[in-house]
Amino acid sequence: MALYSEKVMDHFRNPRNLGVLEDANAIGEVGNAKCGDIMKMYLKIEDDMVKDVKFETFGCGSAIASSSMATEMIKGKPLSEVEKLTNKAVTEALDGLPTHKIHCSVLAEQAIKSALEDYRSKK
Repeated sequence: MALYSEKVMDHFRNPRNLGVLEDANAIGEVGNAKCGDIMKMYLKIEDDMVKDVKFETFGCGSAIASSSMATEMIKGKPLSEVEKLTNKAVTEALDGLPTHKIHCSVLAEQAIKSALEDYRSKK
């Protein structure tokens, strides 16, 4: 069996929503000192909906794939749904991650929650 699913490889090779969102009104950045991964999420929130989202990730393929998948899962969604996003949901959407790479999906969840905190702190 392959170490990574086809979905992980696809999101790693062809990341969705990659880059900086210039008009973001919510930014979250998290890192994992142990592995060196850093994720930054940019959200444009209007009318309690995520209208647009982009990310920058410095890390391994699993970190990039987790960031990409997480952005796909929250784009166009109401904040009430976005708040419920879990690393488990990201991992499942990627058809799984190796056990030693689960922390990448945790970082994606944390980066989104950090961006939501940033948004609320400005309101």
